[in-house]
Amino acid sequence: MQDMRRRRLRALLRDRLKAAPAVALLGPRQCGKTTLARSLGGHYFDLEHEPDRLRLDLLWDDLQAGRDLVILDEAQTWPAVFPRLRTAIDRQRSRSGRFLLLGSVSPALMREVSESLAGRMSLIELTPFLFNEVPAAWMARLWRRGGFPDGGVLGGRAYPRWQRDFLTLLAQRDLPAWGLPAKPQVTLRLMRMLAALDAQVWNASQIGQSLGLSYHTVNSYVDFLTGAFLIRRLPPWAASFGARLVKSPKVYWRDSGLLHSLLGAADDESFLSQPWIGASWEGFVIEQVLGLFAQRGLDPGAHYLRTSDQREIDLVLDLGSRLWAIEIKLTSSPGASDMEKLDRHADLIKADKRILVSRTARNTTAGRRVSCNLAGLAELVAGL
Repeated sequence: MQDMRRRRLRALLRDRLKAAPAVALLGPRQCGKTTLARSLGGHYFDLEHEPDRLRLDLLWDDLQAGRDLVILDEAQTWPAVFPRLRTAIDRQRSRSGRFLLLGSVSPALMREVSESLAGRMSLIELTPFLFNEVPAAWMARLWRRGGFPDGGVLGGRAYPRWQRDFLTLLAQRDLPAWGLPAKPQVTLRLMRMLAALDAQVWNASQIGQSLGLSYHTVNSYVDFLTGAFLIRRLPPWAASFGARLVKSPKVYWRDSGLLHSLLGAADDESFLSQPWIGASWEGFVIEQVLGLFAQRGLDPGAHYLRTSDQREIDLVLDLGSRLWAIEIKLTSSPGASDMEKLDRHADLIKADKRILVSRTARNTTAGRRVSCNLAGLAELVAGL
């Protein structure tokens, strides 16, 4: 059962509904979209189910003439609804907050389905729970089990069985329904391989050789996993500054609980001794950082930087007039050498702020240099 805990994105969602006739709330299955949407009131329809489609059809004239919010869950499963929405919106363009669409596919795919709503719909992404939506004492649990309400940080003893069942159902039912041509067993093998290569530079040919597929096919399959909000491909920093740069993206599992279930990390006692633990922390922090910006309706240009001689910055955020260089360390006592290293690498791109994120209990700022934990980083984002 999903927790009714207040989501930070709720304020942004209400603001967008005040400004636009239609809003699409997107995110992975089971991340809490329906719970959040229904907390706003209005009339709810699950368009994956034929009875709700029929009910919407019969009530449509009254609904579009009324003043209540109409919530359409999994809207991409019934494309016929989009021309209706366009007609209803165009008849009364000045009215806002009329329709809330929920979807489990990425904004790019959603736009293909909803071409008729171009310029009429605002897009928002809801992630699983972030660290600032749960008690501070739950940070380790959130990282360990992930942010999904039912099987993750709020899921009691459901981890890792819930995560495994979730991925199996996606491979067997949802991803094929969205167009992925792979057999479920191939999809699950690909997921396990992506877990083993988490936080590494993407090499589609390497994966393809193991699966007996071309790199074109592998890339197309990962497109679907990215579109389902499972995988993040972090692009490389491309600005020229005289050094040779790695030009392939890095690939991360977006939810740490899904990653850990695929890696077979069911034992809490051995969790921190795993060889992949540093990569897991890196991906977890990146998702938390980008989620903080999403909660404020901001979309920073996110990249990583690596040169051919192995100088690297884990996360580069392009904020328009400012550039942040973020290094992620799994330690509770970062040293002066860690900040000095970050400073040298940040000088390559002339970063305005250099941020070392760790599990430190003490946040410090000295000019453009910041050493902090996730809560300290949240304060920096809040100050923008």
